[in-house]
Amino acid sequence: MLTLTKLDQQLFFPPTDMALTDPNGLLAFGGDLTAKRLLLAYSSGIFPWFSENEPIMWWSPNPRGILPLDNFNCSKSLKKFARKCHYTITINKAFDQVIDDCANIPRNDSGTWITQDMLNAYKHLHQLGYAHSVEVWNENILVGGLYGIIVGKVFCGESMFHKATNASKLAMLCLVKLLKSQDAEFIDCQMQNPHLASLGCVEVPRTKFLSMLAAQSKQLFDEDIWQPRAIDLKKLL
Repeated sequence: MLTLTKLDQQLFFPPTDMALTDPNGLLAFGGDLTAKRLLLAYSSGIFPWFSENEPIMWWSPNPRGILPLDNFNCSKSLKKFARKCHYTITINKAFDQVIDDCANIPRNDSGTWITQDMLNAYKHLHQLGYAHSVEVWNENILVGGLYGIIVGKVFCGESMFHKATNASKLAMLCLVKLLKSQDAEFIDCQMQNPHLASLGCVEVPRTKFLSMLAAQSKQLFDEDIWQPRAIDLKKLL
């Protein structure tokens, strides 16, 4: 019988090849959401995913969803929209608001996986310089965005939202261009879904993902790349 590792206060994760196949990738439960544990998790190809009133659950699915930056699908319609729209894009100008809006995305069930503890933990990672956001604005109204964690030159995407047409796609376009300027190779999407697949997300075996993660995690972004600032949308095209 397969057993699931229960974590305590010790800073430790079991090997990812111990993850269950059903549910796909469930590796361990328990522990905490301290910055040290979260950074160890992401650098090991592991992430937390759980709902309110559940224990913290840690996952490393196989296969893994990634978006190779050269594979990003910027459609003709998106390019046309970007040229004509009056949206503005910023980096790290409203991280807290982005993650709050991601947590408030309507779901078919009664809960959200971005619990209050998760909100607090990732906002703390942002303060420490490990979590970043891209925001899309219509004048002074935040209409879309995304956020994630960086491990070396890997952006581990966590969630995105939109309140207006193409807003989250524009945020992704900006992120891809930003990462490519730093010679990054891919975005960790964790698990593929139809929307991510339409943007270019593919599935790779967990072993390949871990090898790619290890290689890119040894490199670092320029320090100023995540400085809060506005991005010229037209120059991204």
